[in-house]
Amino acid sequence: MMRADGRKPIVVGVDPDPDKRTALAWAADEADRRRLPLTLVYAQGEPVPGFRQEGRPPSWEKWREELHTAGNDVLERATAFVESRCPGVDASGVLAEGHPAWVLAEHSHHATQVVVGSWHLGAVRGLFGSAPVALPLTAHAACPVVVLREAEHTTQQPPYFVVGVDGSPHSAAAVDFAFEEASLRGAALRALYVWHTPLLGVLNESAALQECRRLLSETVAGRTAAHPEVELHHEVVKGHPVQELAEASAHALGLVVGTRGRGGFGNMLLGSVSQGVLHHASCPVLVVPHERKR
Repeated sequence: MMRADGRKPIVVGVDPDPDKRTALAWAADEADRRRLPLTLVYAQGEPVPGFRQEGRPPSWEKWREELHTAGNDVLERATAFVESRCPGVDASGVLAEGHPAWVLAEHSHHATQVVVGSWHLGAVRGLFGSAPVALPLTAHAACPVVVLREAEHTTQQPPYFVVGVDGSPHSAAAVDFAFEEASLRGAALRALYVWHTPLLGVLNESAALQECRRLLSETVAGRTAAHPEVELHHEVVKGHPVQELAEASAHALGLVVGTRGRGGFGNMLLGSVSQGVLHHASCPVLVVPHERKR
């Protein structure tokens, strides 16, 4: 929820496992860096009605009471973690009922960004498991979504972000957000346009690559003036967008992509690319919706 002073908070989905604090740590640091409040959201799923026995409370009421007690405990421990890590951050907790993806998507309308763990996002479990959060959240969120894995991630020095560019308004929004993140962290930025040779080939590959370079240059033009402190590298590479972006960002602070738009070869949507990198990138993935959606 937007604060009375008009500041939109960082929103983070809280994992009940106290050993899984990667997303919470990112969100706390981001709130501290941006000087924004932090909202910790713990969604418990939907209550299931039970059978009412004479003279006894319905089973769903007892279930809800016990669940709320456990949920409040989760939020208290998560808030204590934030306070110890970033004492200056204004953190508050929200206990909600409903699917985590739906609850966080609702909060995204009044947030600067939403941060979640991968929630076991993988080739099978992330798509068909009982708690697929990242994919539906990134599809429906009204603000940027940051998805982090719990596995250790090694970054290189000097630090850098990678952003995928395809010439669409969606990737332009991603570039703006990537410059902002790089500036806040004193990092460089690598902008990539990935071109894939069509299955039926192309009459003039040189001309096609030149058009890609033009779109890339137009997309990043003007951003360097707004963020002269960010060292920018941009290039066109050949290959599959998901594979090339994942490999290029292997040791990056994060990979920034848009939600939709042309994906570097005919009829592939950047939505497909964003879903692909969520599965294959080893670094944090920052998914940015188009401004009109935001």
